[in-house]
Amino acid sequence: MAITAPHLTQSLLANPPIPRKSRVRVRATMAPPNADQFKDHHPSLEVLGGARDSFCPVIKTHLDRPYDPFPVFGSNRHLETIFAAFFRNIPDVRLKRECLRTKDDGTVALDWVSGDAGNLPANSPILLLLPGLTGGSDDSYVRHMLVRARNKGWRVVVFNSRGCADSPVTTPQMYSASFLGDLDEVVEHVGSRYPKANLYGVGWSMGANILVQYLGKEPGSRRFSGAASLCNPFNLVMSDEDLCKGFNRIYNRSLGKALSSILKKHLLLFEDLGGEYNIPLAANANIIRDYDEGLTRVSFGFKSVDEYLQNSCSANYIKHVRTPLLCIQAKNDPIAPNRAIPREDIKENPNCLLIVTPKGGHLGWVAGENAPTGCPWTDPMVMDFLQHLENEKSGTPQDTTNLLQSLKV
Repeated sequence: MAITAPHLTQSLLANPPIPRKSRVRVRATMAPPNADQFKDHHPSLEVLGGARDSFCPVIKTHLDRPYDPFPVFGSNRHLETIFAAFFRNIPDVRLKRECLRTKDDGTVALDWVSGDAGNLPANSPILLLLPGLTGGSDDSYVRHMLVRARNKGWRVVVFNSRGCADSPVTTPQMYSASFLGDLDEVVEHVGSRYPKANLYGVGWSMGANILVQYLGKEPGSRRFSGAASLCNPFNLVMSDEDLCKGFNRIYNRSLGKALSSILKKHLLLFEDLGGEYNIPLAANANIIRDYDEGLTRVSFGFKSVDEYLQNSCSANYIKHVRTPLLCIQAKNDPIAPNRAIPREDIKENPNCLLIVTPKGGHLGWVAGENAPTGCPWTDPMVMDFLQHLENEKSGTPQDTTNLLQSLKV
């Protein structure tokens, strides 16, 4: 989910970032919550999953270190969430857009790194990025992962959902957390374009929820050789409940306004819709639920918003995931509740590994050597995990970090 209320940061961020050299490190002493966890990890992290013994050694260098939030900006979940959304730097990347027309005459936008079609070998691994609700290729967290993968010689493509990141809207059906058809067509399209390449996926927030649903539900999931899920709400009913509480209402209103602003750009497509549609409610949504009540749940045949949310929970499908999957969550995430994480299903699935950090906010993780304005703490771990899977899949003993050093992104 992308936060879109920059005025909120003015009172919270009165002081400039603390220089890296003056940083005071505070080591967490949190005890591991389960006795059967992988033993060789820092106690500030919760580590579990059926693939724990297989995957933890791959990312051991990250698990050995404490999760060390950056002073001030990493100390409060709301401050961290808002700071990361508006003050994390955005890498400059030249992208080439491809508009893909779907079977129902809808349109999604795929953003590829400009020049890579000719510069990279046909068998270069492909990383498909799925941003959060209303997010797209312009978001800082997406750009940082894109650059990190690209610098390792990976081909990267961002999947911008209908209407997001100025993606064209050609039908009245918009974004839905339960509709996997667009992702399936994107996966098929990318796979047919580069049949010799292995495909991997990374999703954030609602993008992670859709990715995990797809991996556990759709036959096309077998095309993925590995994936990572970050800040996944998992249970949208619980997430909706938490978004109606306290300061979280700010995010709810921000996201509701962002959805309605996309709709307002394309109102001509919706003016003749009858039946249960309530386009004025969706176009003037104060919260996400207003938008879903007026448009989403009707478009996709649900009797109520609650039925739509319940049927869109990736927690329902993670037990069926057969693709190697790394899930990273923040315990204090205001949008993806800690209580919604399907820990038991993840522990029983031999393909899944879960890492829970004590702090991080939502899409924040202002920690690590790149804090406060660099990439999220999660990025190096995710990329090492995916590179390991690619090395095993392709039989390559080393990564391709230096493959494209002479090329500019």
